[in-house]
Amino acid sequence: MEKVILAPDSYKNCLEAKDVATAMERGVHRYNKNLETIKLPLSDGGEGLIKSLVYATDGELYSQKVTGPLGYEVTACWGLLGDNETAVIEMAEAAGLQLVTKENLDPKITTTYGTGELIKDALNTGCSKLIIGIGGSATNDGGVGMAQALGIEFFDDKGKPLKYGGQELLKLSEIDLSGMDPKLHDIDIRVACDVTNPLIGPQGASQIFGPQKGGQSKDIELLDNALSHFHDIIEKELNKDVKDIPGSGAAGGMGAGLIAFMGAELKSGIDLVMEVLNFENQIKDADIVITGEGSFDSQTLFGKVPHGVAKKAKKHKIPTFVVAGNIKEDLQEFHHHGITGYFSIIPGPIDEDQAFDRAEELLENTTHQIIRTFYAGKKR
Repeated sequence: MEKVILAPDSYKNCLEAKDVATAMERGVHRYNKNLETIKLPLSDGGEGLIKSLVYATDGELYSQKVTGPLGYEVTACWGLLGDNETAVIEMAEAAGLQLVTKENLDPKITTTYGTGELIKDALNTGCSKLIIGIGGSATNDGGVGMAQALGIEFFDDKGKPLKYGGQELLKLSEIDLSGMDPKLHDIDIRVACDVTNPLIGPQGASQIFGPQKGGQSKDIELLDNALSHFHDIIEKELNKDVKDIPGSGAAGGMGAGLIAFMGAELKSGIDLVMEVLNFENQIKDADIVITGEGSFDSQTLFGKVPHGVAKKAKKHKIPTFVVAGNIKEDLQEFHHHGITGYFSIIPGPIDEDQAFDRAEELLENTTHQIIRTFYAGKKR
């Protein structure tokens, strides 16, 4: 039987990945309702990670009150996958930029404590595996807040516990792991990470990502020095060197904290998601793969969903098409990376509000045209 794989990312601020896949499916079945369609909504480890994996594995979503990035209570969710063994968490749910107004962004004081509370809740369900997506954070605390929520203690040179925030790391003198939640000793932790930045220095967490989290020019050096001191204490107290590990600077040093305190493994977000979903095995006998994202541009080559999908499909010589909301530039180089063709859903000059309102209809129409053209070519 002819088989079509629908494996899009979300259209940011417009449609979740599963809704994109469903609109694409309608377009396929308008051409031929007997075509087999397999919907595999994806995420590169950032926004939509939980829902993509929960949906694809018939899992369950949980919601709870946790500590937000500024210390106020927020509502956040996490997911348990269909295997009932794997929990999935997005740190942005509890420590994300979207939880702080622009005027209140300040990485000197924001905390990852709520992310630790989500992890604790997941551990209490009895899960044996943990997937954590670490994109979109408002924090620069090296994951110390997260670790505090899990029982790890951090003290200054007077024996006082550290408070919240990246600037507090300058005071760090001692790390005590003795109170760490014992469940963490027996759990496999994989981290979806889409950047390779080191912890400190010109390409580190503070210098590269600090400004987008509200860090003023005068704050950036302070925050970088704080993470440098943080690393020195990790090296002294835990005998671990994490500063140059690719991705250790992700999410304000959360990558470094997860490695140092929990022995986590950092992986490309899209590769990790596809591994969990057994993606390659599901597509290997397909006729065609259709993927997509809201904005398709040169950044797609750096670990985004369409590039990851195309790499897997290319191994099996399966044509891969990208359906995007916005195509910003000439991207013919993508043809060398397994992408057969790319199409915008925008049919002509319409404003952004119209495009957002009509996104599902436009996705359906564009997918329909791709499928018609593809199978007409096969029949010749």
